[in-house]
Amino acid sequence: MRAGNLEAAWRVGDRALAQHAGASCGHLPPHLRWVWDGTPLSGRSVLVRCHHGLGDTIQFARFLPRLARVARKVMVLAQEPLAPVLARIAPGCGFSDPSGAEVEVEIMELPHALRVGRGELWPGGPYLRVPPAPKPSRQFNVGIVATAGGWDKRRSMPAGLLEALSRLPDVARFNLVPDEDIPWAAGWSTPDVIVAAMRLRALDLVVSVDTFLAHLAAAAGARTWVLLPEPADWRWATGPRTPWYPAARLFRQPAPGAWEPVAERVVREVAAAQPSRLPA
Repeated sequence: MRAGNLEAAWRVGDRALAQHAGASCGHLPPHLRWVWDGTPLSGRSVLVRCHHGLGDTIQFARFLPRLARVARKVMVLAQEPLAPVLARIAPGCGFSDPSGAEVEVEIMELPHALRVGRGELWPGGPYLRVPPAPKPSRQFNVGIVATAGGWDKRRSMPAGLLEALSRLPDVARFNLVPDEDIPWAAGWSTPDVIVAAMRLRALDLVVSVDTFLAHLAAAAGARTWVLLPEPADWRWATGPRTPWYPAARLFRQPAPGAWEPVAERVVREVAAAQPSRLPA
């Protein structure tokens, strides 16, 4: 998956499914359970479960419209805050009644179940369509996400490393992480995911560590720079881009734990990218 050789990945998945056949997985945490039994989804009533993180659900929701085109019926059992977002991404799916399914699949199993090719990862443009909120200022507006989920603390960075952004002329900084204070960045977070996506689109740039808001921003078509630990998760591949979000730029640690060079590069490139003032 990291190398983009999806056909080989699906063959590995097929072998894993064969090994799991008939075995129980109820004792495992939900995100480690195998849900799909390997049978085809075409023409069937399919229940899609979302057992992973919010970012995982947003990333793999791009395949729900493709599933809806081949399945007889699609129902999605997702994290409650994401229901209105998924309804926009896949309006042909149901999000209220999960009964009557003939086959179940975890949302991150969809590319395997649908035999998606590398060239089919990106649907050709933003797949979460929301209008932008009003711009928060007439300056170059930069949203900052320095904290990721607590389950992998390697993904979070000290927000203070980006404080040099506050010394750039005509750059307005906005902290997008709820319940977190950054003295040199105005708070602009919201628990409403649709409103959050609209605010992300209103920004001139989103600078985010590997977390849910990075996926939300990239899926909505916001200009997104993703700051990655070393080693990074498989979905970010190995270079400055990822086929999952071709327009996003990736800024990688040169060595495990080395956030300082990443922050310095971000500040330099923001200084080079931003105009002195945006037009009215």
